[in-house]
Amino acid sequence: MTKKLYKMMNWPVIEEIIYSESQDPHATLGPHVQGNGTLIQAFFPGAQKVTLQLTKDMAEKEMELADDDGFFAVWLPVKNVGAYRYIVSYENGSVETMQDAYRHECLITAEDEEKFAMGVHYTVYEKLGAHPLNLDGEDGVYFAVWAPNALRVSTVGDFNHWDGRVHQMRKLPSGIFEIFIPGVKAGDNYKYEIKLKTGLTYLKADPYGNAAQLRPETASVVADLRNFKWEDKEFIKKRKAFQKENAPISVYELYLGSFLAPKDDEEYANYREIADKLIPYVKEMGYTHVELMPVMEHPLDASWGYQVIGYYAPTARYGTPEDFMYFVNELHKAGIGVILDWVPAHFPRDIYGLSSFDGTCLYENPDEQRRSHPHWGTLVFDYGRPEVSNYLIANALFWVEKFHADGIRMDAVASMLYLDYGRNPGEWTANIYGGNENLEAVELIKHLNSMMGKRNPGVLRIAEESTAWPMVTGSLEDGGLGFDLKWNMGWMNDYLDYIKYDPYFRSHHHSELTFSMIYAYSEKFMLVFSHDEAVHGKSSMLGKMPGEREQKFANLRLTYAYMFTHPGRKLLFMGQDIGEFSEWNEMRQTEWELLKYPDHKGMAALVKKLNELYTTKPALYEWDDKPEGFAWINSINSTENLLTFLRKTRKKESLLVVAANFSGVEKQVKIGVPYEGSYKEILNTDAEEFGGSGMINKRAKRAVKKEWDDRPYSVSITLAPLSVSILEFRPANKTGEKDR
Repeated sequence: MTKKLYKMMNWPVIEEIIYSESQDPHATLGPHVQGNGTLIQAFFPGAQKVTLQLTKDMAEKEMELADDDGFFAVWLPVKNVGAYRYIVSYENGSVETMQDAYRHECLITAEDEEKFAMGVHYTVYEKLGAHPLNLDGEDGVYFAVWAPNALRVSTVGDFNHWDGRVHQMRKLPSGIFEIFIPGVKAGDNYKYEIKLKTGLTYLKADPYGNAAQLRPETASVVADLRNFKWEDKEFIKKRKAFQKENAPISVYELYLGSFLAPKDDEEYANYREIADKLIPYVKEMGYTHVELMPVMEHPLDASWGYQVIGYYAPTARYGTPEDFMYFVNELHKAGIGVILDWVPAHFPRDIYGLSSFDGTCLYENPDEQRRSHPHWGTLVFDYGRPEVSNYLIANALFWVEKFHADGIRMDAVASMLYLDYGRNPGEWTANIYGGNENLEAVELIKHLNSMMGKRNPGVLRIAEESTAWPMVTGSLEDGGLGFDLKWNMGWMNDYLDYIKYDPYFRSHHHSELTFSMIYAYSEKFMLVFSHDEAVHGKSSMLGKMPGEREQKFANLRLTYAYMFTHPGRKLLFMGQDIGEFSEWNEMRQTEWELLKYPDHKGMAALVKKLNELYTTKPALYEWDDKPEGFAWINSINSTENLLTFLRKTRKKESLLVVAANFSGVEKQVKIGVPYEGSYKEILNTDAEEFGGSGMINKRAKRAVKKEWDDRPYSVSITLAPLSVSILEFRPANKTGEKDR
């Protein structure tokens, strides 16, 4: 090495690079003006010879070996070197040509860092992670990761033989490490190699990565989200009206891994294949939306996606990010909304994931009494740390803004809201006011719901919240959490507890059937029979019903009709709408073969008809959240196991009368009604087309002026055992139909 070159070089800093402990390799490596020329330094561990080749004229200059570990340098007598590449020869005889990762400026601005540190960088996913782009005329990938307590972070992957010495990253004041690596492309596997001050070195997947390897492999995969051509502009434009507050919403919940069996040589069906099967079924059945159990990348199949590692990556089980974009796009083109389950309550401890990311409790709560989730043994996010709350808030926005999701259903909200959730006295720490409310989680939820509403008006924000926390769907201005809808777990639990009894004993539990209307307007509710009610020994919906086969089907038809006429939006889990006997198992396909049997086919026909009525009869949805939209006719006839009620809107002619017979015997029922006219049965769950016995009311019933149930008129109908009848009001001047 020449003496002149030796004097130009900062040897203590070079030593940091050689020992892979540099936090600012860009200050040394790459081109730097020195006097009247440019000093270019490079580190290629194991290299025997490095030649610098200028792109402009292809002139070559051999670099001098400054250190036997592979540190090379050259001084060029020009200040503007321009683009160049390295030709690197290794001891084993291999030769590689590569561009310089250290000649590029940082793409993360001081404003980016400031917003991230405050927790308000809502598109931080466009800065952190791995992003293919062209920088200074070179194609490559920009990598950035937050690891403030790491001594050194490197990007490693297929492109550098997983050697953490090669692409050491620059640390910014915010704790973000970044680098642009030319030549890396979509599809390349990578991780971050993190070195602690103790010398411990380990690999982590990218928290912001947009794709990942299929388990059991654990590397992140570079993905380019820019190329998909969306064709859902019309749907997005109409979404706000489609999902407005008083719109009918009927959701088909599904697990992508078992909706459709894969081809013989595949482990799973692809997102595209699933879409092609799902769309005609959802359209045929009349659902307005699908809700997907988590599609975010997760290591454990048996978690069904609820233990997420890659929050920004669609799982590789079913294809690529572009495949998932196709899935959403095709559903939108068919007029079907897409709701995604989202899990901000906890994350798994897998060593390649978020846990102890930079050797400290970075994403998880540092308080030992708040760090671990009591039910699942997973880790709980540190909601009070701005960068962590930013990670979660931006993630929810990411799925809406990049993948066009129409709603986010937040999982396990109760476990976020309460510090003592699942914990015994002495196992939890109170908040600053001495209470059990998790104030940081509350703030996160409010912040997210506020920004989602501002940035994406009309996108649904749904809470699975199982307690009596007040104003979950209350407005943020009034102190509420700001959700649009809340799963009505109380209704579901009470109803299932009631229906399990033999009809002979139901009269003693009548209050469980009617209690839901006492609090029905305290929140904006969605009625759900979700996957949670078809697993873990709980049996399928059909299996929960008492009696022999015929009674089970009758009870389930009754159940679904009561659900669809009760105030609240609707959700059914896949397989339950065709009356699966077997409890759900993620390892098997939905039992579509059951549809060749009349009773299962009839169940599907009933759900289809219920969806049709629900979405076309305003009385069943328009005033779901207004007490004026519902009125009991008779809710106290417990000895007969009967319920009768009205569903209505401001328009008199939209009135519907619902009569439900929860007993095991036929009933001749007189029902009090408010108006003169006729009442035509538009659905009877005992109809033969639904698998029933055919005990229906064929002709319209003309109201007689005889007071009943404190109403001026009455009609009489026949109710089959375990059945529901829905009657539609027709004013006197519009009916010419005769009573039978």
